[in-house]
Amino acid sequence: MDFFEHQETARRKTGLLIVYFLLAVVAIIGAIYLVLAFFFLASAENEAGMAVAEPTLWDPGLFGLVALGTTALVGGGSLYKIASLAGGGHTVAELLGGRLIHPDTRDPDERRVLNVVEEMAIASGTPVPPVYLMDQEPAINAFAAGYTPNDAVIGVTRGCIQTLSRDELQGVMAHEFSHILNGDMRLNIRLMGVLFGILLIGITGWIIFRSTMYSNMRARSDNKGGNPLPLIGLALYIIGYVGVFFGRLIQSAVSRQREYLADASAVQFTRNPEGIAGALKKIGAISAGSRLKNPEAGEAAHMFFGEGIGGAWLSLMATHPPLADRIRRIDPNFDGDFSKVSLAPPSHARIDREKPKGPSRKAETGRMKFDPVEAITKIGTIDPQRLAYAAALLESFPEPITRLTHDPYSARVLVYGLLIDRDSEHLDSQLQALAGSAGSKIADQTRSILPEVQGVELTARLPLVELALPALRQLSPDQYRAFQRDVRALIEADRRISLYEFALLRLLMRHLGPQFGNKTAPSVRYRSAAAISEPTGTLLTAIARVGQPHDSAEARRSFESGVQALGWDSVQVKPASESGLEAVSKALDVLLEASAPLKRDVLRACASAVGSDGQITVEEGELLRAIADSLDSPMPPILAEAS
Repeated sequence: MDFFEHQETARRKTGLLIVYFLLAVVAIIGAIYLVLAFFFLASAENEAGMAVAEPTLWDPGLFGLVALGTTALVGGGSLYKIASLAGGGHTVAELLGGRLIHPDTRDPDERRVLNVVEEMAIASGTPVPPVYLMDQEPAINAFAAGYTPNDAVIGVTRGCIQTLSRDELQGVMAHEFSHILNGDMRLNIRLMGVLFGILLIGITGWIIFRSTMYSNMRARSDNKGGNPLPLIGLALYIIGYVGVFFGRLIQSAVSRQREYLADASAVQFTRNPEGIAGALKKIGAISAGSRLKNPEAGEAAHMFFGEGIGGAWLSLMATHPPLADRIRRIDPNFDGDFSKVSLAPPSHARIDREKPKGPSRKAETGRMKFDPVEAITKIGTIDPQRLAYAAALLESFPEPITRLTHDPYSARVLVYGLLIDRDSEHLDSQLQALAGSAGSKIADQTRSILPEVQGVELTARLPLVELALPALRQLSPDQYRAFQRDVRALIEADRRISLYEFALLRLLMRHLGPQFGNKTAPSVRYRSAAAISEPTGTLLTAIARVGQPHDSAEARRSFESGVQALGWDSVQVKPASESGLEAVSKALDVLLEASAPLKRDVLRACASAVGSDGQITVEEGELLRAIADSLDSPMPPILAEAS
């Protein structure tokens, strides 16, 4: 199963979750109706002073009111909860008591987890997610939360970063990145909403019970007869928590197989089964295990790396498979004895199982070999070669450059420096444009870092921007608007937009825009090829003409190669006026709302158009990765060594 199939599976599971939810609501309506009908019938018998001749529990009017009220309460509660989590992963992290780890932290444990997350993000082609630390949790646990890779966050417990070795921590992070890449996160947030809506019935019943119990006791003492509301409230409380029980069963059914898949993916990503197996063994060996103290942990239990709440009755409500079973799937020789597990203080050193290779000059000086089929197959995956590449890339950055990525102010200056043309012909005009937009002080700071910034390999420029994203997300709305203005001033200073500038601008707007604007996750609107043939034609036309005359034989061959890979008859070449970078940007906005299988077809066609001659340049590679990123389909780095 590839990335796009995982996305479709997650979408289908979301539909199945809705079916489960509706069945649960129907069952709750039936139970509440029976309780109320019984009380009203008993009340009628008491008032008549004798039994009703033909007692009946069916009252269409009462049933309608119960159905309407229950649906409004449960549905409204679920929608409210989902809306309250619309901010994405950081909202979930804060709900669970997480504290954002600042990118410039000097704490060695925090620095280590940030470094591991950065490696994973670069190797997978995803934006670097912010990391939240649950300081008060000694257990070993972690989670990934969000709607898309664009707003994902990673959460870790203090016990996780203090107890695990670097390899074990990498195994846990690989597990969480599997959830990010496989589309599990959106399903998980919606599951939180479903559980809250069902829980609201129990909460309402408890409020009714507590608020009417005292007045009922006083009425009895005054011989005024009993009030049935406390008993009705108690019944609603019981029904609500029975509903929660079945909601937990849904939570468990959705979660367990996804956990096995994420474990297997972690091994595949790292080629190091000892890493994730060691983390799972330590969960069994420490007294805190993976159980969390936070009272909100139950709502998000299905999100965690390990079982976040204890005492799952008869294991029916356990959101995760048994710990020993998970370990044996990775390490068949495990005998189940956790007392043998070493809990020695973890080493911060990396154990290199593959010699890291950083950026290659081969990619700097010309064209690389390129296999379009392999490039699409790699989407949504991580492999040891790219992990090693990411580790070496991080180590290759000079310390002053790395420091620039850790602070919002200096991260802006770094981006400005990366946008300055390496051709000295345009350098002065760009710096003048920056001074006019941001002020002379920022322009002077940008000029001062140019020697080091322009020493960065071409293939490392976009990954360096991705490293700065967590810091840039901490800008205020006003600072972000000023940053946008400055970036556009730099790009427009030489009156042309290069492919690199387009890719960088697209990356920034895609990953910072939701932080300061519309946070709604894209929905699927287009499921047929005919619906997206126009924007697909625009995209393939623009790619075919990259770096060559519009009507050249090479451009025609490139376009035809893309159409052939696509397999659609309705895609036509566009005139130059309809295939510029602005038209490409609009086309990508439309294609973002296509179904996962259609996205796969489009990206396969784009890769075939770029690699019609079996080669690719750095700029073409950046454009292809920017296109994939724009379609929420993270493409790992294209390595010269892989060819």
